[in-house]
Amino acid sequence: MFIKVLVFVSLVAFASAGISHVSMSQGGGGGGHHGHHIIEFYTFPHYEYKYSVHDPHHHDIHEQHEKRYGDKVTGEYSLHEPDGTIRVVKYEADHKNGFNAHVERKGHAVHPHIEHHHHHHDD
Repeated sequence: MFIKVLVFVSLVAFASAGISHVSMSQGGGGGGHHGHHIIEFYTFPHYEYKYSVHDPHHHDIHEQHEKRYGDKVTGEYSLHEPDGTIRVVKYEADHKNGFNAHVERKGHAVHPHIEHHHHHHDD
């Protein structure tokens, strides 16, 4: 039973690592003759996710989506900046080109007008 659990745990660990080889022996103990079977596992990386937060009370508004198919990852995220603009970042990554991002700012920045008051103190 312990060997079955060990083989199962090894298979799960190998499967999550991508391409894997597991060598399993067959045959009995006496003749010195052992057969080996190679079992190959490959888990093709593929996922897609999306989320967003919209909390106007705390001015936290952002979202992201990303997908991966094999060795290529593409995605986009956006967030509302304190100056009123929206930053949008579109990105992609792969093993040939590395990580590449295009950053865009939408809207017009609005900065609050701060008035300075000078107080004169008569001593």
